[in-house]
Amino acid sequence: MEIFASINLSLVITLTVAIATFVAVYAVWQTLVVKDPMQGRLKTLQARREQLKSGFVAPNKRQKLVKKIDHVNYMRAILNKLKLLNKTRNKNLTLKLAQAGFRTQDATIIYSFAKALSPIIGLIVTTIVIFGLNLFEDNQNLRYLTGFGMFALGLYAPDLFIKNVTEKRLDAIRKALPDALDLMVICAEAGLTLDAALNRVAREMAKASPELADEFTLTAIELGFLPERRLALTHLGERVDLKAVRSVVATLIQTEKYGTPLSQSLRVLSSEFRNERMMLAEEKAARLPAVMTVPLILFILPTLFIVLLGPAACSVSDNILGRTF
Repeated sequence: MEIFASINLSLVITLTVAIATFVAVYAVWQTLVVKDPMQGRLKTLQARREQLKSGFVAPNKRQKLVKKIDHVNYMRAILNKLKLLNKTRNKNLTLKLAQAGFRTQDATIIYSFAKALSPIIGLIVTTIVIFGLNLFEDNQNLRYLTGFGMFALGLYAPDLFIKNVTEKRLDAIRKALPDALDLMVICAEAGLTLDAALNRVAREMAKASPELADEFTLTAIELGFLPERRLALTHLGERVDLKAVRSVVATLIQTEKYGTPLSQSLRVLSSEFRNERMMLAEEKAARLPAVMTVPLILFILPTLFIVLLGPAACSVSDNILGRTF
């Protein structure tokens, strides 16, 4: 309690201002720095290439296992002691993180550790703030409710973060898919194979849509190393949970199986996706008047009434007061 008593309001305000200043400077710095969107993804794709190569090209070759002592190993040890790692759960979690773009082997460990630690951090921070500032001193139930709320928020914060990243990623892929299919049609008509077409489209779409280029590059790598080409296309449909991508995957599997023309099928799909994207844009435009009604009533109309009726009200008030006195 003596530690909590030493924390005063000025210290908390100073720390809050310092954190806000750091976040603002970091945000401005991130906007000014020009980054290559494929720089970090190429390392992951190269690691996946080496993994597939070691597993399918030379499975009998002995490899030296070097144990790296880093923070991920400490996280794994703690999770193993707490028995929070489950093979069935980790398989579903790996797919969930892959849909968000986190495909490294350590992503599952980091996510599980963050999910276990974030509720405790939220509860500790809430306790320090409440007892340090003597908030809700007259209402103990509100203190407990606030602590429980922060605990629940910390428990679901990693899930909300992964869900938000996944939705943004899928939205970016959905917007860039018609253009990518048009490029694939051109590559197919030029005589390129599916592997070469995916690599070429990935290079062309690297800056415009790094998410889709990342998925196409990984699919091309798996097409060259997996024993069945259908598995590589199926993995693409699992990583990108979109109806449009599943249609493309089904078309590519059918083309690989029956030898149907690839360019014609992709051209039809590209046209359908463009029409669907246009319909979604028209739907948003049609919904705009209803959405703008509430801001119009709350913010625009009161100001308009003040501007139009204010001079008249002032004139009437002056006339009435002049006659009275």
